[in-house]
Amino acid sequence: MPALVRYTLATALHSQRYVAPMLLFAGLLGVLTVNGNGPLPPAYAASAGALFVCSTWLTTSLLAMDAPSQRAIVAANVGGTAKTLIGTVVAALLSCLGLLALGLLFPLWVGAYDPLPADFLLGAEVQLTGALAGAAVGVLCSRLVFRRQGYALVTALTLVLALLFIKGLPPMNLLLTELATTPDSFALIPEATAQLILSIALLVLSATVAHAVTLYRD
Repeated sequence: MPALVRYTLATALHSQRYVAPMLLFAGLLGVLTVNGNGPLPPAYAASAGALFVCSTWLTTSLLAMDAPSQRAIVAANVGGTAKTLIGTVVAALLSCLGLLALGLLFPLWVGAYDPLPADFLLGAEVQLTGALAGAAVGVLCSRLVFRRQGYALVTALTLVLALLFIKGLPPMNLLLTELATTPDSFALIPEATAQLILSIALLVLSATVAHAVTLYRD
């Protein structure tokens, strides 16, 4: 598994598929958090939403790097399609860790905040939730499930917009709304933890569906 993760990251670096989603994250973070002040939760809501979109795009891109024939060779070498899928998702999430750190620190650099330890814990939780939920959407809308990329794109956009903007829909809209309206980071941590657990469950479900579709086609 570590070798597969290294292979995926090396291939992503060579192909530069990571550039577009990471530039999108940086742009959204800059626009949404520059010159902010007051409590930190709203700023971390913005960075979590940006990381959600970036993680969706990045996961889909990494899963589309190899042609079906090459992916079959990789799966045979690592011990099956499930391990290949898990390795790719792990590589995508590892790529998001650097963005998570940027999302934690950038608002402090461009804004006027007085952070507390609870702020950083909350920021890490909500951004990790965004990364996991984005990976779940990315896996479900990847080449493993959709042969036609137009259908995959429409489905991904629909799911991303729904999770971000349908009022009260967990994990993203519910969590981002709470962060935008509640200034106390410590009070938000239990809700953030619950949505983090839900995002893990969504990723597991999405990966299970994608793997089942792959086995059916094979």
